[in-house]
Amino acid sequence: MKLTSVARASIEELRLDYEDYLRQRGLLLWEKDEPLRQEPVAQKCATADDLARWVAQVKNGRYGPDGRYDEISANAVLVLIGVASSLLDRQLNSLAKAFEKKGGFTEKLYHVRTQNRK
Repeated sequence: MKLTSVARASIEELRLDYEDYLRQRGLLLWEKDEPLRQEPVAQKCATADDLARWVAQVKNGRYGPDGRYDEISANAVLVLIGVASSLLDRQLNSLAKAFEKKGGFTEKLYHVRTQNRK
């Protein structure tokens, strides 16, 4: 749970860095209702290369007017950060439920030691 929490915190810092990048350069941060926000997820961009191809398609006008490469790229990464954050939140919830039911490493170790002593 601790390492997953560290990963969640790190990805949150990364999200803030990308938002700062957009803000400091006067670039548009896509709103929740922006149609392009759903595209990387719908396209199932599984690798950085897949995402780069999608960004190039958007920049070249496939999905709308030509845009700035850095703006599209940063927003696309923010979309994926949102997906990763959601998945990490689900994993943390699952780990917390498992901890409640089965206990943690120290408790399991104690149980094994007491069983061996008997």
